Amino acid sequence: MTYYGKCIETVIEQLDKFKPHKDNPEQFLETVSTSLQQTLSPQKLSFILDILAGCLEYRKLLTVVVDAFYVRDGRLCLWADYSLFEVICYLAMFQLDELGFQLFCSIIKSQPVAKTCKFLRFFFNPLNLCSWIKDEWSLIYETAHVKENWIDPLMRWQPEVQELINQLEGVPTDRTLLKTKAKVTEPKEFNLTVPKPRAITMPEPVPTMAKPRPVPQSTYQEPKEQKLLQMIKRFNRRTAEELLLKANMEELRCAMPRLRKDPQVQDVKKQQQQQQQQSVPRIRRTPNLTFYKPNSFPVKLNTATILREGALYQRQVEKELQRVDKLVDGAGDFSEFLEWQKKMQAKDLEEQLAAGECRRLQGKLSHEEAILARHNLMQENKQKADQKKEETAELMLQCAERRLQEEKSMRELVEQVTEAQKNVRLAHMKLVKGRQQIVQEVIEESRELLQRSTEEAREEQRRRCELIAQLRALETQPTRKGKLVDLTQIPGYGLEGEMSVVELRERLALLKETQKRERREKRDHIIQDKRAKSQKLQNTVEQISLCRAAMGRTAALRWEEKKAQAASLGTPSQDERVLELQRRMEERVAERRKQTAKLLLSPSRAVRPQLRAQEEVQHWLELDQSRERRLQARQEADRTCQPTRHLKAS
Repeated sequence: MTYYGKCIETVIEQLDKFKPHKDNPEQFLETVSTSLQQTLSPQKLSFILDILAGCLEYRKLLTVVVDAFYVRDGRLCLWADYSLFEVICYLAMFQLDELGFQLFCSIIKSQPVAKTCKFLRFFFNPLNLCSWIKDEWSLIYETAHVKENWIDPLMRWQPEVQELINQLEGVPTDRTLLKTKAKVTEPKEFNLTVPKPRAITMPEPVPTMAKPRPVPQSTYQEPKEQKLLQMIKRFNRRTAEELLLKANMEELRCAMPRLRKDPQVQDVKKQQQQQQQQSVPRIRRTPNLTFYKPNSFPVKLNTATILREGALYQRQVEKELQRVDKLVDGAGDFSEFLEWQKKMQAKDLEEQLAAGECRRLQGKLSHEEAILARHNLMQENKQKADQKKEETAELMLQCAERRLQEEKSMRELVEQVTEAQKNVRLAHMKLVKGRQQIVQEVIEESRELLQRSTEEAREEQRRRCELIAQLRALETQPTRKGKLVDLTQIPGYGLEGEMSVVELRERLALLKETQKRERREKRDHIIQDKRAKSQKLQNTVEQISLCRAAMGRTAALRWEEKKAQAASLGTPSQDERVLELQRRMEERVAERRKQTAKLLLSPSRAVRPQLRAQEEVQHWLELDQSRERRLQARQEADRTCQPTRHLKAS
């Protein structure tokens, strides 16, 4: 019994792991066989795999019966026993004739008696078998096949199964009671010869199930139409991204100024440009576009920001009221300090403008020095190129000598290869003889292995016969009877708060109702708190909007005052550092003009590069003018904004 009980437990455990929506039955059986092959014997493994394969193959028929059992008679049963009922149903349908009734009884007795009896009574009920079970199975298979192979054998085994159920539940088969104690005749046995005990028959080979057709690969692959649609979507998305990238590049090309090229001939062609401007009316280019981000974005405020901003405005109002109270009490004024602060800010602004002019001149000076260094570098490169040419000529001579030496070595190598080919045939004959000897040794080893395998198979068959004899001897052992359970009866263990199962269910139902009521009251309280909080937030938002409007008006007035103050300031005074940098800049420009004039007057220049140089000169002149205008506008903006920054900091 323990043997079959462990086998059925392993089958139930593997069925619980199987997932019909994800797992493939064939692959699942292969993985189970590989995992159990090391721990179980071959006989147990074959028995478990046969039952597991049958349960997976006829899963639709088994689920019809087990689902109906849970709906009708098994409402109090656990869903964890679903696989147990499937295995019992499969054994009763397909393996009862093959295993025999005694072996089937031992398997049933190895499992929980109350559950198995309840399921067998439901399954072997003639009304259920001949009515709805037959109809449901006929929807899956043909009616004649269902009646001939499954319904008729089950009806034939129904009386014996009913006796087994009564025996397990402890119901006596003979209920006749003797009213009077009459004298009973005692029969005498016939003096017959005692029959010899039957010999144990050899086990029949287990029939192998036909391998089903594998599932086609098309079921696990996406259809071609869907792949084509995804490809079209990706192509359309890529084209849209390319168009968007081109549009953004066009906008950036319009907004950003061109990168500055090499300004070697900028100042030399300045006079030619002035003459062209006098003779031909100049076509002015449009100024470079600049994009500015908007100052205000629609911002969605959450609860924390609303409360934080409301508290900020409240603190500001309190501070303003305190300041007014101090002024009323006779506190001092900050007018003298503010005048001194304005003077210091104007002085700082002049120093900042001078520092900015110094940085601009230093940048120009470094640019001019870079141009001069580039001219020097070009002359050095010419000298290095001449040296390289001489070195390459020497290297070519060395390469020619090396080639002659390599040709001589190749000729010697060819002669050696021709001599080696003559000895190849002898080596090939030796190799063939060695391989033939190896083949003969392998054939002898395979014969020895085949003899060993046949001996092991015979030993395995003998061991199986002994095991079957032991199993049949175990079948004759008596079993214990089950016990009925009364749900209304108190166990009587002497514990505090001891109650029956029915009373426990009623108390749990009352507890659930009280929990639902408490949850409902808590939900109502939370909703009221949320409404109060939302009303409070709405009031704070209205207050914040009023404060923002007032702050905006005061900021506008303050901005007008700052603009009026900035207009009164003068231009920044010239500094000694600025004058020194301008002088050095003029010297570098004169030196660069001399070098560019020499380059332009050289006879190796062509006509087309001169025209390109003229266009570049004109272009860089216009860029310099636009940069100077932009720098002046930025200085004016800094001049107007600098006092306001100091006021904010104060």
